Amino acid sequence: MTYKTVLLVLDANQHEADLTAAADLCAAANAHLSVFLVKVAPPQFGDYTALSVAWLDIRAAEIEQLDKAIEASRTTLKDLGISSDVAGEYIETAWDDDLVGERARYADVTLIGTSMDPSLRTRAIEGALFYSARPVLLATNRQSVTLLPKRILLAWNSSFESTRAAREALDMMRNAESVNVVLVDPTAASRRNGGEPGADVATYLSRHGIHVTVDRLSSAGRRVEEILNQHALDTAADLIVMGAYGRSRLREKVFGGVTKAMIEAPIVPVLMVR
Repeated sequence: MTYKTVLLVLDANQHEADLTAAADLCAAANAHLSVFLVKVAPPQFGDYTALSVAWLDIRAAEIEQLDKAIEASRTTLKDLGISSDVAGEYIETAWDDDLVGERARYADVTLIGTSMDPSLRTRAIEGALFYSARPVLLATNRQSVTLLPKRILLAWNSSFESTRAAREALDMMRNAESVNVVLVDPTAASRRNGGEPGADVATYLSRHGIHVTVDRLSSAGRRVEEILNQHALDTAADLIVMGAYGRSRLREKVFGGVTKAMIEAPIVPVLMVR
């Protein structure tokens, strides 16, 4: 997939740093940047009659703040001279994930920055993953994100989700200098990993002109996300490509899981596909 439209989801309260970073990313990849600023409405509480005026005043002030953020973003992008559009929405918490998903359907990838309210960030990611059929690109505080990575780590476990992730990232991997296919504690099984875990996906990728190194790693009791993150650092990876939510979202939230951990604390940028 060649990414020509990038949807950037921003928290209207704090967006400047993520906006300029996304503009640099799109300029380098010759892509259009579609910015979506979100302002979440405050919940109403207490006696409706007593609080309605104050509540409406708060909403009016926040809508004005959102409008100013939209105009400031348009000015910034115009000065940078990249192809772009900016929109915003003042929305109730219950609908923000649906709205992000709807917007994401008209982009090739959704970019989630680092300067967001944590709860809004999580809902934006889940909205894009579950309601758009598009990948999500997670930025980090440590490392700039790019659509042209030189070194890629593909997390592989023969699942439907990791298969979609590999297919989604074919162009990226074809243009990368190195690709490491990483399996953690793989077992040889004819109906999953085959007799030689990683060999089948390596053969598939090679037919697309992608030369890979297959790394079969032992967890030694550590969590899978720890292994992936450490190997990404060891191989100087610019990007981790992985499937998302191989089990239910509720089960991930209650019991934890690789997807949840990578969303909460990515060490290097992550391209996530469901």
